[in-house]
Amino acid sequence: MTIPPDIEAQILRYYHAERWRIGTIAKQLRVHRDTVARVLAQAGLPRIERLRRPSKIDPYLPFIHETLAKFPTLRASRLHAMVQERGYRGGQSQFRHIIACHRPRPPAEAYLRLRTLPGEQAQVDWGHFGHVVIGRARRPLMAFVAVLSFSRQIFLRFFLDARMENFLRGHIGAFAVWNAVPRVILYDNLRSAVLERRGDAIRFNPILLDFAGHYRYEPRPVAVARGNEKGRVERAVRYVRDGFFAGRQFADVEDLNAQADEWCQGATADRRCPDQDSLTVREVFAQEAPYLMKLPDNPYPVVEQVAVSVSKTPYVRFDKNDYSVPHSHVRRSLTVLADPDRVRIVDGQQILASHPRSYDKGERIEDPAHIQALIDQKREAHRERATDHLAHAAPASQKLLVRAAERGANLGAITAALMRLLRRYGGAELQSAIMAALDRDVPHPNAVRLALERRREDRQQVPPVDMTLPAHVRARDVAVRPHSLETYDQLKDHNHEES
Repeated sequence: MTIPPDIEAQILRYYHAERWRIGTIAKQLRVHRDTVARVLAQAGLPRIERLRRPSKIDPYLPFIHETLAKFPTLRASRLHAMVQERGYRGGQSQFRHIIACHRPRPPAEAYLRLRTLPGEQAQVDWGHFGHVVIGRARRPLMAFVAVLSFSRQIFLRFFLDARMENFLRGHIGAFAVWNAVPRVILYDNLRSAVLERRGDAIRFNPILLDFAGHYRYEPRPVAVARGNEKGRVERAVRYVRDGFFAGRQFADVEDLNAQADEWCQGATADRRCPDQDSLTVREVFAQEAPYLMKLPDNPYPVVEQVAVSVSKTPYVRFDKNDYSVPHSHVRRSLTVLADPDRVRIVDGQQILASHPRSYDKGERIEDPAHIQALIDQKREAHRERATDHLAHAAPASQKLLVRAAERGANLGAITAALMRLLRRYGGAELQSAIMAALDRDVPHPNAVRLALERRREDRQQVPPVDMTLPAHVRARDVAVRPHSLETYDQLKDHNHEES
C-alpha cells in the first residue's frame, strides 16, 4: 500500500522526535502497524518484528513448508486435512490465513527493453471497440492495428468482424500505406495466426503462411506471457483507444476509417518517437523506409469463400442476409464469393448473381430479373409475391388480410389495392394508415386510403402522383423498327417491266 509523503514524514517525526511506539503511531495516524514498520525500515532502521505468541500450528510448520516446497499450488483445504491426520486440531478458517503467509511466492520477473533494427520488425494485433448498429444488426467494431517497431509508425483500420479475410486486408492496407513490407511480423496467440500451440511446437494458420510467402516476410509468434515482446502494438492499441476513438463521432465505418487515415498521417506521425526524442515518428519512418522490403508486383487476392445451399426458395443465406439466385438453381449447393462491397454467387466457374453487400440483418437483396423469371414461370405466384412484399414493407398488412378473410373479402383485390398505396405513399406511411384502419376495425383498403389522405392533409402536402403507367400506355412507347422501302422500289420496277 502506497501512503502519501506527508504521512511518511509524520511517522518519522513521531518515531524519532516524540519517541512514540509503532502501535501508537499506527493508531493515531489510522494506518496499519506493518505500514509504519515498513516506512521506518525504508528510512534505514532495522525492521521491528512483533513478538508472536505460541500457536497450535508451530509443531507442524516444518511439514507445511516441506509440502508447499514440493507442491506450491496445493489447496489449503487439502493441506488442512493432511495436518489434521497428523494431530492438528485448529479450525480451517484460521488455518487458511496462516497458510497464505507461509505459501512460497514466485519472484517478480524483470524484462529487458528490446530494440530492433530499421525495417526489421512490425507488430500486429486486434482491438475491440464496442459495437455498431446497422439497421437491425449489432456488429462488433474491431480495430486492426499494425506498428513498425523501429519508427513506431501506426496503421489503423476498422472492420465489422475479426475474420481471417479482414485480418489479411488489414495487412494489405498497411503494406500499401507504408509502400513496403517489414522482414518480420510478430503475432500474439491469435486464432488467425496460431491454430495450435504446445510449448515451443506451433502450428500456424496455413492461409497466413501462404500470405506471408506471397509478401516474403516471416510470421513470428511471441512467447506466452511475454508482454515486453509485443508491447509496442499493445501500447499502440491503448493510444488509439485514448487518443483517437474516445469521444469521436462518425457516420459509418467508412467515415471512421477516413478519419483514422487522416489521424495516422497527421497527429500520430508528428508525435515524438519514443526511442528518439529529438525526432518525430515521420522523420524516423523516412530513415527506416529504405530498409523495408519492396512490395510484390501483384497483391494477394482476398475473397471470402463460403459454401451455401439453396432451399426451395431462390435465395442463399450469407452473413445474416438473403441474396437471390436464378430459380433454376434451387435445391443446389453453390459458392459465395464476397468482398467488402459485393457478394457474388457462383456455380463452378459460372457467376449466377452479383449483389451489393449488406451489413444489416434479415435483409432480402434481390435481382428483379431473378424474381420476374420465376413469376413468368408461375403466374399464380404473383399474388403471393405481392403479399410477401407487403409483409416486408408494412407488417400490419398481414393482420388486415386475416381480418378481411374472416369477413369473406376478396384478398386479391385488397392486396392489389394495398400494393398501389405502397407504391404511392411508401412503407412507413402505409404501416401507420393500416394501424389506424385496424384500430377502427375496418379492414378495407378504402379505410387505409382515407387514413393516408387525412395524414397528408394534416401536413398540408400535395397529393402524391403514381408514376406507374398502365400496360397499354407503356406499350405505346415500344420502339418500332421501320420497314425498308427497297422492296417497294423492286415491286415498282417489276410492274414496269411487265407493262
